[in-house]
Amino acid sequence: MVPFFILLGLIIVAAFMVIGIYNRLVTLRNRFKNAFSQIDVQLKRRYDLIPNLVETAKAYLKHERETLDAVIQARNSAQQASQKAAAHPEDASAVKGLVGAETALTGAMGRFFALAEAYPDLKANQNMMQLTEELTSTENKIAFARQAYNDSVMTYNTGRESFPTNVLAGMFNFQPAELFQVETEAEKQAPKVSFS
Repeated sequence: MVPFFILLGLIIVAAFMVIGIYNRLVTLRNRFKNAFSQIDVQLKRRYDLIPNLVETAKAYLKHERETLDAVIQARNSAQQASQKAAAHPEDASAVKGLVGAETALTGAMGRFFALAEAYPDLKANQNMMQLTEELTSTENKIAFARQAYNDSVMTYNTGRESFPTNVLAGMFNFQPAELFQVETEAEKQAPKVSFS
């Protein structure tokens, strides 16, 4: 009878361990999803600012239609990738797609601002100055949100790869999360959007 109670006690302890590990994985996964939603909020704000910025610049950059169109197209692609990633932040391919689209958008915005530097009247436009200030602020918020997201992903991935959690993570289909990493050296530099 004593061995039965010992076995029963071990089964109960093991069950509580499995429950605890599962709940910890769920908590960590929800934290990185929440961290991604903070990035998504800032990206949406940025996507809303870009058309206003382009519209303000249109009057000054009449002969630069190709650059303006490239910015809008890159913005639309990034917005679609962001929606896909926001719907499934645990999907590594969706996050990679967003990172690629964001890299393209950053490149297009860099060309836009380089071009805008050549137009003093545009640089002096109050609306343009206000929009670039808001965009700079948003870029900083995106950087902080990325850092928080990557920290959450690292904690989640470390937790799911540790023994004995890795055994249960595989059984319950907890997939690794993708970091939001900067792909190009140019994007590692904060974009300069000042027209002072």
